Amino acid sequence: MHREINLSGGEITLLKTMGLSGTAVYGRLLIERIGEMEKAEFLDELTGLISLGYILCDKVTIRTMEDVERAVFRVNASYARDLRDALNPSRRREERSRRRRRE
Repeated sequence: MHREINLSGGEITLLKTMGLSGTAVYGRLLIERIGEMEKAEFLDELTGLISLGYILCDKVTIRTMEDVERAVFRVNASYARDLRDALNPSRRREERSRRRRRE
């Protein structure tokens, strides 16, 4: 089943930083990799992705940067393919056009 996922720029940056392989990323490492993103924006995007189920976390609540540092995150494997399509929408268009030509 294909889900249409629309992501904001911050969410895209966060997902690209984590990677879509489903491997665990420690919060401290994620903070180091994220670069110049504002802390409030980072927390907002991260909690939004967690609430949607796109990112899984070993902590129940993430409210501060200290919570993020002590947590472990990974991309939900059941959404990985749809998230990959959302990160690269041109690839999805190419697949659709190839399918139409074959018919």
